[in-house]
Amino acid sequence: MRAPENAQWVAVIGAALDLGAGRRGVDMGPSAIRYAGLEARIQALGRGCEDWGNVRTAVAEASAVGDERMRFLPQIKETCARIADLVVRAVEGDALPLVLGGDHSVALGTLGGLARAKGPGGVLWLDAHGDLNRPETSPTGNVHGMPLAVALGLAGSEFESEAFQLPAVDPARVALVGVRELDDGERNLLSELDARVYTMSDVDRLGVEPVLREALEHVAGDGFVHVSLDMDVLDPEVAPGVGTPVRGGLSYREAHLAMELVAESGIVSSLEVVEVNPILDRENETAKLAVELVASALGARIL
Repeated sequence: MRAPENAQWVAVIGAALDLGAGRRGVDMGPSAIRYAGLEARIQALGRGCEDWGNVRTAVAEASAVGDERMRFLPQIKETCARIADLVVRAVEGDALPLVLGGDHSVALGTLGGLARAKGPGGVLWLDAHGDLNRPETSPTGNVHGMPLAVALGLAGSEFESEAFQLPAVDPARVALVGVRELDDGERNLLSELDARVYTMSDVDRLGVEPVLREALEHVAGDGFVHVSLDMDVLDPEVAPGVGTPVRGGLSYREAHLAMELVAESGIVSSLEVVEVNPILDRENETAKLAVELVASALGARIL
């Protein structure tokens, strides 16, 4: 199936960052996804595609950890500022930004850039984890466990940057799907937020289609609607190449149906795929699946 004639072209933005994670390897995620045929797959849908390469990133070996409550934060913010600039450029060029991580801390740049260009928006967060820790609640200090709290403006002034707007996300337009592992601080914060949270138990009980339709309705509105896909939302049996796997995730077909519903909604203006770790993968299986899921989100269908 080819995209409609008025479909946006896609700007691919690589963010080979692993400073936000506790396990090395996700910095190779963007290359693995590209190697799995991303650009050709997008073009086969009838969409234009430009790959803008990877933003410049620091590496752990040449960086100071800094505050243990938010490890490598200055370097992460520098990278996210570069991501934000490219996201703004894509939006101003009427493109759909597709950000390839890297760890999930890159979402600070994606969401910050979207808010800078369009004002606060909504986000569909597909993830085994909540990513709602704050420096005072995080058990690790790893920033990839904090980006959604940061985007909501709830993680403190240390995360502010001239390159992106905070809060970047409307707190009434957040939906998390596939959650199955939360820290105490995240549970406490969620009890105070008007976010929709669909755990895997909810997905089992209700089904993927009702969950996604409700979630998309909840995040719809002005500004932007962003989909942030952490590959650990899938079960490790089908997506083994992730840094923080949690058993009991979405199946292959459930994930595709979720992305097909994203495309069907017609409201999504940006995408992000994060946490692919080729070191832990089998024959680039997870990166290949990431490409397939991006295609489904952009309108690919069996018929």
